[in-house]
Amino acid sequence: MQGAIYPSLKDRTVLVTGGGSGIGEAIVRRFVSQGSRVGFIDIDLEASKHLLASLPAHASVHFEHADLRDIAALRRAVAGVREMFGPITILVNNAARDDRHAIEDVTPEYWDERIAVNLKHQFFSAQAIAPDMIQAGGGSIVNIGSVSWVIGQGNMPCYTTAKSAVQGLTRALARDLGPNNVRVNSILPGWIMTQRQQDLWLTPDGEAEIMQRQCLKRKLVPDDIARAVLFFAADDSSACTNQSYIVDGGWV
Repeated sequence: MQGAIYPSLKDRTVLVTGGGSGIGEAIVRRFVSQGSRVGFIDIDLEASKHLLASLPAHASVHFEHADLRDIAALRRAVAGVREMFGPITILVNNAARDDRHAIEDVTPEYWDERIAVNLKHQFFSAQAIAPDMIQAGGGSIVNIGSVSWVIGQGNMPCYTTAKSAVQGLTRALARDLGPNNVRVNSILPGWIMTQRQQDLWLTPDGEAEIMQRQCLKRKLVPDDIARAVLFFAADDSSACTNQSYIVDGGWV
């Protein structure tokens, strides 16, 4: 696996939410390649088992099966990673689902469930792990947002609302945790060609739109996001916090 090597990531304990497939899988693989101790949480048991089986035998990886909408289960999963690898000093809040939905179909229950999937767990993951980082003298939290709300994408108002709130959460956490040398940044991916996107949403019209709207005339892949995550997790970005960085091929 080619790419930059960040010595500060070696032997660091990392937690990635939604790490079993898609962008999360690419992030897990990248941290493994840095020699980090990587814990990841996912609801998809089969995808997570497949990832574990494909990683090098020497990799320090631990999987916790949990539904992040259940905050008690989330807290147990965080504790499981901590028990396996020690204090967590890097958190990547990646888990999300961009299901499409029309305004008229949204119920109060659906709204709450979408916020739980796409936003709520980010705060409670940070809350659970912040004491580890404070005690260690610092840490890095990377929240994964989306450009969907920036470009005003339609047909998923609950998702775009939640993802816009990730930027506010990032700035709030950065301000409150900064005195403890805990950095908090967010990354806003563009249209990333995960298997899910290709199976559910990508059409010939969509491909044409990519080539029209992006400055870079190629499809973006999960590893494009994973490489950016590594930089914001590593000490090389030690002066970077309270920021939201767009990785979208120049769409916005």
